[in-house]
Amino acid sequence: MGWVESIQQAINYIEEHLLDDLTIERIAKEANSSVFHFQRTFAILTDISIADYIRRRRLTLAAQELMNSDNKIIELAYKYGYDTPEAFTKAFRKQHNITPSEARKNLGKLKSYNRLIIQVTLKGAEPMKYKIMEKESFQVVGVKRTYNCKNGENTQGIPVFWDEVNTDGTDDLLCQLNNGEIKGVLGVCVADEDYKENSLIDYWIGANHVGDVPENLLAMEIPASKWVVFEVHGPMPHAMQDTWKQIFSEWFPSNSYEHAGTPELEVYSNENPSNPDYYSEIWIPIK
Repeated sequence: MGWVESIQQAINYIEEHLLDDLTIERIAKEANSSVFHFQRTFAILTDISIADYIRRRRLTLAAQELMNSDNKIIELAYKYGYDTPEAFTKAFRKQHNITPSEARKNLGKLKSYNRLIIQVTLKGAEPMKYKIMEKESFQVVGVKRTYNCKNGENTQGIPVFWDEVNTDGTDDLLCQLNNGEIKGVLGVCVADEDYKENSLIDYWIGANHVGDVPENLLAMEIPASKWVVFEVHGPMPHAMQDTWKQIFSEWFPSNSYEHAGTPELEVYSNENPSNPDYYSEIWIPIK
């Protein structure tokens, strides 16, 4: 099964079981992916999380049923996954800007989120610069945090982690320790060993370092891999985010390679990340 087809199969599964007790682990399994990689790919392509998509779709259907039936609001609340009518009303108002009672009386407009269909977009006017290379294993030294992808903890926590590293002197230390072939400070995502089921990841901020591990820092061995290395040009964070989206929406669907499932890297040069010509890289292990 191709990459696009596997993502679409997972979305179809969500739609077919929208009123069931859905879990991110079961959804990711439909795409033959880890929780982390599926959730991350989905968010990159759609700009929303799996949980947000499910919530929006349920409240869209709830609004339609509210307008086209005499079912009580309390019945709809339970049907669409809410423990109380109050919780349902709060979520309904957040999406539609009106309450269920107001919607039933046609006192406002409803907001509809339609079923997702994944399509491949090829944009020849926006070429991607990349190279494919093989590299032996190498050492990364740095600091790490563990995050739960299932509840979006990684999305909120990783930017805070970077802020701390940039203000407490760790970033400067890593730049000094960077004596390996890969130049720059690295952001490294490492999925849990129980790759298909677990939703935990380790996120490292480190540097390619040859030699002894300095005190108060940790070390990790990145395995020998075939890599596709993409150039990223532009200020952070938008240039990095835009390139990730282009990789998953254009490059992977147009090539025979797959993500190898081992750690991936973001490589940041020691320059001002706000500069319009700031240079960085994305390293993805492929097979």
